Amino acid sequence: MNRYAISEDVAKAAKWPHELFLINLIFNHVLLFVAFLSASSMQKLVFIVPAVSFVILGYTLWRARKSLQVDPWFVKCHWQLAARRSRIFIVMLSTMVLVMVAIYLVAGGNMRPQHWAFFGVGIMPTLITVLALIILESDALHLSRFGQMPDWLVARYPDGALSPITE
Repeated sequence: MNRYAISEDVAKAAKWPHELFLINLIFNHVLLFVAFLSASSMQKLVFIVPAVSFVILGYTLWRARKSLQVDPWFVKCHWQLAARRSRIFIVMLSTMVLVMVAIYLVAGGNMRPQHWAFFGVGIMPTLITVLALIILESDALHLSRFGQMPDWLVARYPDGALSPITE
């Protein structure tokens, strides 16, 4: 992993996509989701979580596409990294929804306690993915602060690449 000489403004701009993604994962998908489910008077508000997530993920993908044209190389690469992980998250959420719908349809709409257990098993891969993405994005946030970037990302977006600092 190489380190690059970047300005403080570039470092701040490169942190933004990772902070946004972490806000979606930690605040929206973990804290709000648990809060809405645990308070019986607020359980119907649980549908706010996917709506907010859809907006944040959509913005991240749109902004990553825009960054290819307007941002400096270092910032552009960090937007692309966040967009890649957003796509992974979208695929995981879509898969979870499909599994939940399939369980509901197989049960014929008559949900018994054993069907809820299948729901729990269906949610588990998504929970593991959320945890893994939180760890990966926290690391990416750290890298962006210190002017670092994974080598595979440099190889994928070589146009306008900075020269690494040799130590």
